[in-house]
Amino acid sequence: MTLHVSSAFDGGAIDVLRCDAPDAIELAIRRDLRADGTASEFLQWFYFRVSGAAGRPLALRIVNAGSTTYPKGWEGYAAVASFDRRTWQRVPTQFDGEVMTIRPGVACDPLYLAYFEPYSWERHLDLLADAVARGAALRRLGASVQGRDVDALVIGTGARVVWIIARQHPGETMAEWFVEGLLDRLLDDADPLARELRRRATFYVVPNMNPDGSVLGNLRTNAAGANLNREWLAPSRETSPEVACVREAMHASGVDAFFDIHGDENLPYVFVAGCEMLPAFGERQRAEQLAFCEDFKRASPDFQTRHGYSPDKYRDELLKLASKYVGHTFGCLSLTLEMPFKDNADAPDPRTGWSAARSRQLGRALLDPLYGHLLRIETAR
Repeated sequence: MTLHVSSAFDGGAIDVLRCDAPDAIELAIRRDLRADGTASEFLQWFYFRVSGAAGRPLALRIVNAGSTTYPKGWEGYAAVASFDRRTWQRVPTQFDGEVMTIRPGVACDPLYLAYFEPYSWERHLDLLADAVARGAALRRLGASVQGRDVDALVIGTGARVVWIIARQHPGETMAEWFVEGLLDRLLDDADPLARELRRRATFYVVPNMNPDGSVLGNLRTNAAGANLNREWLAPSRETSPEVACVREAMHASGVDAFFDIHGDENLPYVFVAGCEMLPAFGERQRAEQLAFCEDFKRASPDFQTRHGYSPDKYRDELLKLASKYVGHTFGCLSLTLEMPFKDNADAPDPRTGWSAARSRQLGRALLDPLYGHLLRIETAR
């Protein structure tokens, strides 16, 4: 068979520079794409297939790794590989500051490699259908730049309103894996905590805020080149309609708690970024945020509060970010949750690193501190 590297599929992204020997393949990570074929500023995500190398050792050199958006993200990082696109594991990866070399060993045919375990548009549609079959209501909020549906799953009948959004940055696929785990538990009639949450609150869950970027194989931008998590103060109907329609629905429903689910390229930890830097952040919000974090640590040892972002990280663009805009506008618990692309340094797993399975479990665990938060605000307000 002829040796070949391809990425012409849902979420695929790579540029092939040399592919004439399996142990000397040279590749380049490409920039995020816009709908018109032009490139935006970000480059980090990769997902591709190698065929025609069965039984031979592979070596793949990503020659522009040191020039990507987050070059420190390759330090201590290992790529993920799969032959069936269902089971993924980490493979030996070295980064010398300029070139990243991936050595998966003797290849099967075909072999898929990715920055993190992909979450396809087809799986997204299956997730929506499964949730509806289990009792959720599907509410179409609007459309993306390229016309894909932006959907929310509405779950529960309670007076409190909880919004959970994921994949504003489409390459952060761990975010939708997280939502998959959360939905699995929230819709479980055998789980008493899930039943009680549905009685106390109404959930609006947007599993994929950036469907175009997901399909295009982008890390951070939509089909217009917009970074959606910098669009919340003044979203555009032309370039960030995804944010515009979700924000409009949030203003219509009100918000008692908000979670924006992400992945971080550099830090090997699970953490949250809160709203303590906002001028109007009061003692009530501070107490609610601290209590939630303490409850989350008890619910999941994967979560910690020692490592994270400095409160002044986004000083010049605060209200452009989803969690800051929502925390400021609604005065509620509003958090950005970050998971690693690498591994959790507090509980490493050399075989899988941080993974889809661990993301799902963390999503399930979120419901425990959220229940505590709802009890506290019902008592205090």
